[in-house]
Amino acid sequence: MIKIRLQRKGRKKRPFYHIVVADSRSPRDGRIIEQLGRFDNVSESKELTYDEERVMHWLKIGAQPSDTVRSIFKKEGILYKMHLMRWGKSDEEIEAALEEWRQAREEKSKGDDVSRKAKQQEILKAEEKEYKKQLEEKAAAAAKELERKKAQEEAAKAEAEAEAKEADEEEKAEAKEEKSDDVEESEAAAETAEPKAEEKEEAKAEEAPAEEKKEAKAEETEEAPAKEEAKADDSEEEKKAEAKEETAKEETKKEEEPAKAEAEEKKEAAPKEEKKAEEKEEAPSQVSTDMNATEAIDHIKNTPLDDLKGFVPEDEDRVTVQRAWDSKQEE
Repeated sequence: MIKIRLQRKGRKKRPFYHIVVADSRSPRDGRIIEQLGRFDNVSESKELTYDEERVMHWLKIGAQPSDTVRSIFKKEGILYKMHLMRWGKSDEEIEAALEEWRQAREEKSKGDDVSRKAKQQEILKAEEKEYKKQLEEKAAAAAKELERKKAQEEAAKAEAEAEAKEADEEEKAEAKEEKSDDVEESEAAAETAEPKAEEKEEAKAEEAPAEEKKEAKAEETEEAPAKEEAKADDSEEEKKAEAKEETAKEETKKEEEPAKAEAEEKKEAAPKEEKKAEEKEEAPSQVSTDMNATEAIDHIKNTPLDDLKGFVPEDEDRVTVQRAWDSKQEE
């Protein structure tokens, strides 16, 4: 059986259809016999084009239209014309009847246009409400996140203050204990030192003449090594000074190394930052999802097509915005 049916074309979320003649056994996108027209019900213009003579030819030889194609032909008056031809009406009578039918359809379509505009307005209002709702939800989530962060910061501050107070109290307690221990040790040392001092004074008084002789000899013997020690001290001080200079040089080298490394990292990061800046400049400042439906539609209508690159992203799911974008591309 030969059928007149629709064959889907186009892309995702933006289809249009070819009116084709095909064998009923062939698949939807398979081999066709003839293409009769084009039907696009997604765009605002509702485009419909067809070759009336070829449609009438296939209907006369028995091709059966599908349900969708039948409704299209019924709205266009093709089935009514076939009915009049089967009844044996003349061409003049057919034209007169079709003219009356078209006038009646136009009167009826006026009310349909009003209702279509009202539906469009309702869709716009619904989309704007949904957009406002999403904005409110995002704002509420951001406020909750700020409150949570503030609560965490306040809790952290309170914990830090409590820990600082505990540390101060512990330090004060330790200082008091150390002071009390020092006082006790000094008192005990003073008590033991008094009798020892008296005994030493008595022993010194007895041993004074013998010690004077010994001290004189000791002074003579101590003078020689003292000179040698002075020389040794001078050489040790020179060595220490040289060691300090070497350590200072090493420290300056260590300080210079991270500065050089930072400079190299900045040089490497410079081209990356330039690329990011270029990408930001290329990216559009606004997208349709940042606006409500009316604002996005007005922006699409009032902006040149070249300036609208990237304005409608892939995640734009509002029907009215998609229709405005499609009609702008078709201009």
